[in-house]
Amino acid sequence: MAERTLVHVARMPIRWGDMDMMGHVNNAKYFTYIETARIDWFTSIACSPNPEGEGPVLINASCTFLKQLEYPGEIEIRTFVGAFGRTSFDTFHEIRRVDQPDVLAAEGAAKVVWVDFRAGKSTPISPKLRAILSRPLQAE
Repeated sequence: MAERTLVHVARMPIRWGDMDMMGHVNNAKYFTYIETARIDWFTSIACSPNPEGEGPVLINASCTFLKQLEYPGEIEIRTFVGAFGRTSFDTFHEIRRVDQPDVLAAEGAAKVVWVDFRAGKSTPISPKLRAILSRPLQAE
């Protein structure tokens, strides 16, 4: 497995409306959970997308569903940063119920490209930005 750095942890409730007719969380909601955690991370490090400047854009995303989630409950999404390229970096996510921290419910991944929105194209990730994006989460 490639080296990964834990950079963010988010918690959120499983909502009743996240369930489908089969009585478990709909698979599309897992992507919403990951997206919410990713945006929370970007906001926490002052790297939110700026339509007048630069910011992150996903070019792919995946999720492997390992265990069904059901309402009620609270989940924790751990976000990791992996390898960097010139204009992109890999992210990885783990979803677990807070009351079952040893059980991995899903794992996701996404490649993020840093984009100059005005130019409409990718832009190199500066050493300063790379340091911000890969800063390990500090224990509380």
